[in-house]
Amino acid sequence: MPEEVARDLKGDTPPVLLDVRERHELALARIDGAVHIPLGQLAARAEAELDADASVVVFCHHGVRSLAGAALLMQLGFTDVASMRGGIEYWAVSVDRSVGRY
Repeated sequence: MPEEVARDLKGDTPPVLLDVRERHELALARIDGAVHIPLGQLAARAEAELDADASVVVFCHHGVRSLAGAALLMQLGFTDVASMRGGIEYWAVSVDRSVGRY
């Protein structure tokens, strides 16, 4: 799925890339242009900081927290939400080898 996300980011209506990892993880690896809201803060911040009508792709390190984040967004009324399988780890291997791995 990271390859599909990379392709979609170059399209006419790119999705919002939402990073739900913790702040300290940003120093280890990041995807340029991603919005960062840690999973523990997502419920409190999502409606104020994200467009519920936008396409949102949630990612974390390996894909577990992003599943929880995507489910939470759907509970909040977001309708076009996906979790990026494999997380930033798979992104670093399959899309952008300049992204750090940890």
